[in-house]
Amino acid sequence: MRLTLMCAALCLASLAGCRGSTSSEPPVHLNPNMDSQDKYKAQGESAFFADKRTMREPPAGTVARGFEKSDDALYRGRQPNGEFVAVNPMPLDEGLMARGQARFDIYCRPCHGDDGAGTGLVPQRPGMVAIPTYHQDRIRNMADGELFSIITNGVRTMPSYRHQIPTEDRWAIVAYIRALQRAHNATAQDLPEGVSVPAPASAPTSAPASAPASAPASEGAQQEGQR
Repeated sequence: MRLTLMCAALCLASLAGCRGSTSSEPPVHLNPNMDSQDKYKAQGESAFFADKRTMREPPAGTVARGFEKSDDALYRGRQPNGEFVAVNPMPLDEGLMARGQARFDIYCRPCHGDDGAGTGLVPQRPGMVAIPTYHQDRIRNMADGELFSIITNGVRTMPSYRHQIPTEDRWAIVAYIRALQRAHNATAQDLPEGVSVPAPASAPTSAPASAPASAPASEGAQQEGQR
């Protein structure tokens, strides 16, 4: 009993001593839980390095894991000699075309329009520059790698989309642009075997107008004729 009373008195005295008091010492952190760590943070200052920067340049010749990107044709659209690749390196199938159309509708359609003719909503605003059509010979004759490079790096007033659109999706957009161009300039030779172009319906010929019936003679003229 006496021990219990002594403990209670000690607790009361401790509470009374903490009430309203100040201290220059940091508060007691019973469970640190790694809240305070000896580490460098991005853009922080370092007293260890001569340039005072915590962020360091990677050693020469090193590549971050997953960022090697050594395939120039896929990631940069170029051949080993530096020229643009002529053909899309992605396998062309329905999935790639569907993905290209979906990405085109999000990123390209506002300026280039549904069919790539440059008649989207953005160039219709006052002060906006005209958007070139995909169906002109200059763009139709571009290599696939050049179209990929334009999407990646931008050109003139068109910004770069390298950060918004992943590499494979950029190639999917290139494939869909080629489909728009081919559809816009299609000929009978582009149709699958066994499919023909229906002949245009002939315009209906109008029946020849009948001769107008003569007006009945007046009564006086009839009487004159009977005489």
